[in-house]
Amino acid sequence: MLAEALEHLVRGVVDHPDDVVVRDKQLRRGSILEVRVHPDDLGKVIGRSGRTASAFRTVINALSGRDGARIDFVDVDKRR
Repeated sequence: MLAEALEHLVRGVVDHPDDVVVRDKQLRRGSILEVRVHPDDLGKVIGRSGRTASAFRTVINALSGRDGARIDFVDVDKRR
């Protein structure tokens, strides 16, 4: 549920919504949401002084409750 919510939020901010992919990874320390976006959109997702990324983290932490989730933003390499 958290991955879908984060993907919906990120798609609303970027210019290339088709390149947005959110993967939920389970690690020993807990869950991490890996967000991949187009390289041109990385600045929009992070925002000035990291404010947009911080807002995404705040919303996801509010939705996740006590467990919490970390978020990692990565740009998509078009040369796959």
